[in-house]
Amino acid sequence: MDADKAEFLKEFGSDYGYPNGPKSIDEIRATEFNRLDQKGIVYLDHAGATLYSELQMEEIFKDFNSNIYANPHSQSDSSSATSDIIREVRQQVLDYCNASAKEYRCIFTSGATAALKLVGEAFPWSRESCFMYTMENHNSVLGIREYALSKGAAAFAVDVEDNVNGGGASGGQEERVKLSPHATQRRNEAKILEEEPSGNAYNLFAFPSECNFSGLRFSLDLANLIKENSERILEGSPFGKYVRGHWIVLLDAAKGCTTCPPDLSKYAVDFVVISFYKLFGYPTGLGALVVQNDAARLMKKTYFSGGTVAASFADMDFVRRREGIEEHFEDGTISFLSIASIRHGFKILNSLTPSMMSRHIAALTMYVKKMLLGLRHENEANVCIIYEGHTSKLVCHESGSIVSFNLKRPDGSWFGYSEVEKLASLSGIQLRTGCFCNPGACAKYLGLSHLDLLSNLEAGHVCWDDNDIIQGKLTGAVRVSFGYMSTYEDAKKFIDFITSSFVSKPNKSENWNMLRTKSILLSNEGHERKAGYYLKSITVYPIKSCTGFSVESWPLSSTGLQHDREWLLKSLTGEILTQKKVPDMCSVSAYIDLNKGIMFVESPRCREKMEINLKADSYPGGIEEIELHAQRYEVQYYENDVDLWFSHAVGHPCSLLRCCSSKNYSSLKKDKSRNLCRDVESRLNFANEAQFLLISEESVSDLNNRLSLNAQKGTRGTSVKINPMRFRPNLVVYGGEPYAEDGWLNIKIGNKNFMSLGGCNRCQMINLVHQAGLVQRSNEPLATLASYRRVKGKILFGILLRYEIQDKKGMQTGSWLRVGEEIHPNSE
Repeated sequence: MDADKAEFLKEFGSDYGYPNGPKSIDEIRATEFNRLDQKGIVYLDHAGATLYSELQMEEIFKDFNSNIYANPHSQSDSSSATSDIIREVRQQVLDYCNASAKEYRCIFTSGATAALKLVGEAFPWSRESCFMYTMENHNSVLGIREYALSKGAAAFAVDVEDNVNGGGASGGQEERVKLSPHATQRRNEAKILEEEPSGNAYNLFAFPSECNFSGLRFSLDLANLIKENSERILEGSPFGKYVRGHWIVLLDAAKGCTTCPPDLSKYAVDFVVISFYKLFGYPTGLGALVVQNDAARLMKKTYFSGGTVAASFADMDFVRRREGIEEHFEDGTISFLSIASIRHGFKILNSLTPSMMSRHIAALTMYVKKMLLGLRHENEANVCIIYEGHTSKLVCHESGSIVSFNLKRPDGSWFGYSEVEKLASLSGIQLRTGCFCNPGACAKYLGLSHLDLLSNLEAGHVCWDDNDIIQGKLTGAVRVSFGYMSTYEDAKKFIDFITSSFVSKPNKSENWNMLRTKSILLSNEGHERKAGYYLKSITVYPIKSCTGFSVESWPLSSTGLQHDREWLLKSLTGEILTQKKVPDMCSVSAYIDLNKGIMFVESPRCREKMEINLKADSYPGGIEEIELHAQRYEVQYYENDVDLWFSHAVGHPCSLLRCCSSKNYSSLKKDKSRNLCRDVESRLNFANEAQFLLISEESVSDLNNRLSLNAQKGTRGTSVKINPMRFRPNLVVYGGEPYAEDGWLNIKIGNKNFMSLGGCNRCQMINLVHQAGLVQRSNEPLATLASYRRVKGKILFGILLRYEIQDKKGMQTGSWLRVGEEIHPNSE
């Protein structure tokens, strides 16, 4: 055992690893989660979905293979046996929440979100009702607001805080807790009531057992306080007189239920929402609503379906619903096979117990927080900011399984969360970034105002995109979360990754531009060649993401190399196909014969070549506009036989589109707030960023040397040799030192001028390896490039160029590029 783990166990050993459990954590990992170690994966997104046990799945398949489960709406023996299993599982769910079967019922839903939707749809809203919810709620809870507002009810968010002005040492809990409301929301021209409310309305209060952004665990005492003392808690707020009436409490336990299930014998919670894949990984698509009987009777359900009615007439308005709570709300045939599999998940929870799992997970969470907060740059500046609530135990319990944070550079600027996620993925670490569908907590902890959020939206930022920093402000965070099978080794690998990738060390050079070794320049034949830079190859890629062809010379146009990325493939749903999504596109090769005016396309899937006439009027398939990369294009469609050929060639139904040589596609104005890499100053076909990508042979050679050295050290797996064409360049040059191109502001090739637009930001596409008709994925060369070519969140390799046309009225005659032409960097 190494010293670091010994130190960890000294501090956390009494809680970590299930010392009193049936299996140790090492045994659990070896026998039930061996796939993690086999694949070298560190999985740290248990708040999103925990992992299923391999033994759990074996038991489920053994169960299904030895029993017959039939539709429980039938009367056969198999159906009756299935109904018995469902009753057994309902009781297991109630037992897990310590809920009496006399007071509560378990309604199965298609997930936690469906359970929340059911509450919103069926709740008895009126204009006197209020929907109150904490800022830390998930979007699926916020969606209930739509039902409340549509019925004229009021809705508002609250912050749960300590009441600094109330409650001394002997004060009651309600005197020491304060709810601070945000602005009230109403809709449909519903006005705030002039008269005093009747007090007969039903109000709903919703809060999570654990915030999925910060990991803050709310005390279930909140349920009792709202039920018994809502007016006093809200006293002094402008909403106090509108929250009288009957309070119903909803607990979103989808996240927190894993290690801290609610004790419904102690707390007056009316609705509890559960997600089973967050409990034990499988099944997905199944949740439950645990509902108190009196609250269930208040719910007003409109729709009826198979299984929910005692009788109905087809030709008149008559229906009699079933009286059982479960039967009344479970539309159609419930997912009985998934429900049967739940029993095997509960076996795990019952054997380890939530208490042991909670202590194990808390040990890892506290360790990671401690290590992150202790990180310092060489100038002693803090590296990490952790988002966690600070309040009394009357308001909340300790943090749960989540560590949500952001990282800073030595100068105080932020590392974007997309950069962290990209590098983590290259290191085999799976985590989550963004706002985690929790906009209230995200805005609260990041300090984002409504104006900030609207500005971000106007700048193009939406959920799940890569716009992580806008105008210097973060739009989300990095989140790691642990499960019952997580280990110290997982946590240590994560800390080591953060330290090596983001902490500035005294001896760590900040100059990513690497050392420039001097070497004798040799030609392909091994003879010494004269100094200087020369164009070695020219490659044209007619169809975006498909294989191109190399030429000795090629004409230039106002969009770059003539016909380069002039075509693309679009799916029937409108999605642009690329090798990232459809790796088989690499097997489709295109070649253009300028003399014949034909593009020839081949695929190993197709017997015949496809011939595309370059004349624009050859295929009367129609013209329309599309938008791609914040730019509008006028495109030409082809006839059905062309689309069928390409659909067969790539294995996806698709259409071939051609960028028309028309003035109707023009660049949109550059939005500086989005920090676009794309060249929006010049005309482009369907290129991602610029007209040309230039790669240096010497830079590729240096990269290969680093890959070989890493393989020898055993730090990056087996040795790989990268060909320059892996980067899909248009131009490959040779001469000079590695990475000399980084400093080029402009170049002249022959008598043609080009402006440098800076480095090309590389992505996972360069990790795709095409061999013998198969596509394999690896972490190289991007992982090695990330270790020394990373600048402000970008991994740069090669440079982007724009062709500078001398005659602004049109193209010069005879503007061709030729292999062997000399290159003059930074020419006047």
